[in-house]
Amino acid sequence: MSRKLRSQNWFGGLDKDAFIHRSWMKNNGLPDDVFDGRPVIGICNTFSELTPCNAHFRGLVEQIKVGVLEAGGLPLEFPVFSCGESNLRPTAMLFRNLASMDVEEAIRGNPMDGVVLMAGCDKTTPSLVMGAASCDLPAIVISGGPMLNGRLKGRTIGSGTDVWKFSEDVRAGVMSPADFMAAESAMSRSPGHCMTMGTASTMASMAEALGLALPGNAAYPAVDAHRARLARLTGRRIVEMVAENLRPSQILTRQAFANAIKVNGAIGGSTNAVVHLLAIAGRIGTELTLDDWDRFGRDVPTILNLMPSGKHLMEDFCYAGGLPVVMKQIADMLDLTCLTVTGNSVGANIETAENYNTDVILPREKALTQQGGIAVLKGNLAPQGAILKPSAATASLMQHRGRAVVFETIDHYKSLVDDPDLDIDETCIMVLKNCGPKGYPGMAEVGNMALPQKLLKKGVRDMVRISDARMSGTAFGTVILHVAPEAAVGGVLALVENGDFIELDVKNRRLHLEVDDAELERRRAKWRPPQPAMAGGYQGLYVERVMQADTGADLDFLVGGRGHAVPRDSH
Repeated sequence: MSRKLRSQNWFGGLDKDAFIHRSWMKNNGLPDDVFDGRPVIGICNTFSELTPCNAHFRGLVEQIKVGVLEAGGLPLEFPVFSCGESNLRPTAMLFRNLASMDVEEAIRGNPMDGVVLMAGCDKTTPSLVMGAASCDLPAIVISGGPMLNGRLKGRTIGSGTDVWKFSEDVRAGVMSPADFMAAESAMSRSPGHCMTMGTASTMASMAEALGLALPGNAAYPAVDAHRARLARLTGRRIVEMVAENLRPSQILTRQAFANAIKVNGAIGGSTNAVVHLLAIAGRIGTELTLDDWDRFGRDVPTILNLMPSGKHLMEDFCYAGGLPVVMKQIADMLDLTCLTVTGNSVGANIETAENYNTDVILPREKALTQQGGIAVLKGNLAPQGAILKPSAATASLMQHRGRAVVFETIDHYKSLVDDPDLDIDETCIMVLKNCGPKGYPGMAEVGNMALPQKLLKKGVRDMVRISDARMSGTAFGTVILHVAPEAAVGGVLALVENGDFIELDVKNRRLHLEVDDAELERRRAKWRPPQPAMAGGYQGLYVERVMQADTGADLDFLVGGRGHAVPRDSH
């Protein structure tokens, strides 16, 4: 390698600072020759026993290290904040931006020439990519992989998706509490993240579609030996990327984001991908807007028959051929010239892909829906936009007018939803306020509100629901999310009252509150912003500086890259 690598600013030379850096590293048993100018590869590990999706990373990281060593690099593992979706309160999304700051500063401040990003659980993928994009050193993603298919009493069950179904069935009286409890162990029966097309699987797919991960990354189960092999190959490849100086800014182009949006439509991906890709684009400086989600994804057929949009799970997707097959089947919609971490184009990566199960990856003429993707809705209720996932919604509700039943907060909702005197029927529209970025805080996954028990007992399983919240990628229903501006900043959502009528017209991308401007102004004069849940600390900073959902819900001072230069020594 002809150029001097970044790590040599720490480890090269004979001065006092180089002595200090080398000497302390040697207490790990490193010999003299590892400081000879070979690439130093940071391995950003989100392992945590409190993040079950990533709890198997101790074994996976060893494969990455072997790969780095085989390619002539020096692997150095480092921990960062781990955003565990299943345990972290009040919501993991509150801490995505914090984790990204941890990643960014760890990469910039340490002697590394390239970085492997070990991601798994929902927010770990975007937080790692956001942080790495802000530094723009060579970077590659390796996902932890999904769990094996859940199995309960002889049938397949999916993480998240069946939780929502079973919970409603118990409340409706059609599933016993004993069967519900038995599903716990049956659902999560191996290491890995959700095996539905939840946010974890979606973001692993987005990393691959963007070109940030090796082909096959999205679908190999965590316990499959292919996952370990892919980790070793990832370790080898990052060393080559350092030699090539192949950086995220060369990969994360507008065309690459367009590809990812189209792939998200084809796989029935999570609505959470919207805020994550917008935030990543903001960090790397690539133009991407909420409207682009509709522009690029509207006419993409959903061809992956996988929960929550379909019936299969990630293990089935893997053995059908994985994401390269999906991309090949919509190749005419993609920019095949986009560069990827392989050093080759998207077209070259998917050229030999074969579909081994046409019931899992459907032919385009048999798509679950011919217009998948994410519908971006606008109107006086959401002037900056709101979103809906057509492939997970009920067709008969895609054009609907109903009476609003309003819940001012998530606590208000919980206190009323099962009240037998609640004035609600299946034609109503449930409206939840103050669950957006500032209002919750952190924009929690509560938008897919459980339906009132009295309606569940009648057999009702879907209603139009509107909020400034998010929902789990494993969830389903005619759920309108990410309303912007949110209620907590005085968006029109804050002014909706019980009895107002709301019109939803997905075909024409319209969300309209049937209240005239004069009445809205009268209500606004009485409105008062809610008090933040916490003063000071990270939560205080977050509420003060977080942006709205339509621009990615990043902190405003983190937008734009800051590079990886560190001009001063530490001693």
